[in-house]
Amino acid sequence: MASEILINVRPIETRVALIENGTLMELMMERNRNRGLVGSIFRGEVVRVLPGMQAAFVDIGLDRAAFLYVGDVRDDVGLEEEIFLFDEGEDGQPSNNKTSTRDDAPVVERPPIQDLLKEGQTLMVQVAKDPLGTKGARITTHISLPGRSVVYRPTLNHVGISRRIEDEEDRNRLREIVERLKPAKGGIIVRTAGEGATEDSIKAD
Repeated sequence: MASEILINVRPIETRVALIENGTLMELMMERNRNRGLVGSIFRGEVVRVLPGMQAAFVDIGLDRAAFLYVGDVRDDVGLEEEIFLFDEGEDGQPSNNKTSTRDDAPVVERPPIQDLLKEGQTLMVQVAKDPLGTKGARITTHISLPGRSVVYRPTLNHVGISRRIEDEEDRNRLREIVERLKPAKGGIIVRTAGEGATEDSIKAD
């Protein structure tokens, strides 16, 4: 398969096109004025822990401190190791708030945020939502690295399939492929774009 990546950079806009066998497969555009931070990874410092809100403010070098909710803090308890379904956002990132677990998965209460974080602590985070108005960016400690058909999540250990892939036979086929290819550390989620993907294409991704 002949593939090309074409990049056009102008003062106000950058465009990237993926061409396969002469056919446009993907086109991505970013305007300097509207450049977003979603997906960007930072090493931040906890500046304030709010037990009453079960949240924390983290300095990641922006004008305003970022907001980190307790549900987005990695606690290494393995709460999400049995996840098999997820809702995919517009940016290809999993939506943790809409995740479903198996009925037989153990229910473990999440520790309070004051037991997970302390002021002055440094941690690696990823922007989940851009700053808006007077609100800082919303961040998560669950890092997601999206590819074309799969998402690699180094801090979790599970296999997930997009809810939008409805064919049960294809879901089972994709799960078997990913479970064979999954690295020893981290989890893999098949995106909606992975529907019908071959093992070779998933392996390459």
